Amino acid sequence: MNGPMSDIKVIELGQLLAGPYCGQLFADYGATVIKLEQPEVGDPLRKWGRERVDGETLWWPIAARNKRSVTCNLRDERGQDIVRRLVADADVLLENFRPGTMERWGLGWEELSAINPKLVMVRVSGFGQTGPYAKRPGYASIGEAMGGLRYVMGDPSSAPSRAGISIGDSLAAIYATLGAMAALHHVNITGRGQVVDASIYESVLAVMESLVPEYTVGGFTRERTGPMLPNVAPSNLYPTIDGEWVLIAANQDTLFRRLCNAMGKPEWITDDRFVDHLARGAHQAELDGLIAEWTATMTADEVLELMVEHEVAAGGVYRAPDMLADPHFQDRESIVEVDHPRLGTFAMQNVFPKFSETPAAVEWVGPELGEHNDEVLKGTLGFDDETLAQFRADGVI
Repeated sequence: MNGPMSDIKVIELGQLLAGPYCGQLFADYGATVIKLEQPEVGDPLRKWGRERVDGETLWWPIAARNKRSVTCNLRDERGQDIVRRLVADADVLLENFRPGTMERWGLGWEELSAINPKLVMVRVSGFGQTGPYAKRPGYASIGEAMGGLRYVMGDPSSAPSRAGISIGDSLAAIYATLGAMAALHHVNITGRGQVVDASIYESVLAVMESLVPEYTVGGFTRERTGPMLPNVAPSNLYPTIDGEWVLIAANQDTLFRRLCNAMGKPEWITDDRFVDHLARGAHQAELDGLIAEWTATMTADEVLELMVEHEVAAGGVYRAPDMLADPHFQDRESIVEVDHPRLGTFAMQNVFPKFSETPAAVEWVGPELGEHNDEVLKGTLGFDDETLAQFRADGVI
């Protein structure tokens, strides 16, 4: 494996989204990620996803890319012993079970850190490892709601909405990964590992900008505003004659002047209604309406060409086919094609961000269940064929 973390070994426990996405990020950056899965069943994510082709999930190949799959029954003492053996020379153990589960299996922090004092244990959960809600079931949807995101998403005339992706899980995974990297840095300095306690609701709360002091200091509760932000104008979606939408963000004075010239409305630059940021915010609906009338007379491509010509920030509202056709996506290899054992060429998002000295890549799609049992259990841990045969017979692997 290439990438800036190619010397790091991660043991991934848990399933579905938040924990495994943290593991995906480590694997993206070149770490050796050994994913332990329940024998015969595996991670339920193997069967998730709206679109399936020939019975194949289209989510798993991305979520488990660059990982090694080993089956291991964590409810069996021999499976728990496999974890302890793997932890002995691992850098990170990642789990996203409900708090208390690892302790019931004899795999809590006290036990594992005694085996490897340098271990970083990353624990991802809905509400964190402590507090009155710690042992409640925690899902992204709940964390998004309690973290403040759901209330401010959507149109003000409708109920709180959701993003079209599990953004709460992704945010928790990103913060868990960031925390793990900070903890690994601490290991390099002190030689001591620690627990990284990442919760979904706090990871959502972390990106909520000034929502809390807006209330505590200003007595203001942020509401849903649809595709725009109050008093930030113009910055909105605007319709075009071909039924598409373009997003134009020209709320800074310099950009607004360029937009006025692009629209053939230089007189707006000195118009009292639009002369500065505050004035445009006060007349936001009127300004958005005027811009929408103008964009509705052209195609999306024509609007965007004018915006590029006049150096106004703008973009299309992309779907998958738009991304695949975009020359900028192609030039930067934002989407790559990887071989899939049954589906052939498989397109997916690349590894981000890009590294100039240690480039990382998608080496392989999500593995088959237990594909790396022999490599890890025989090659790394030294179990012989007879022991592994007994493990299989007893459902340990």
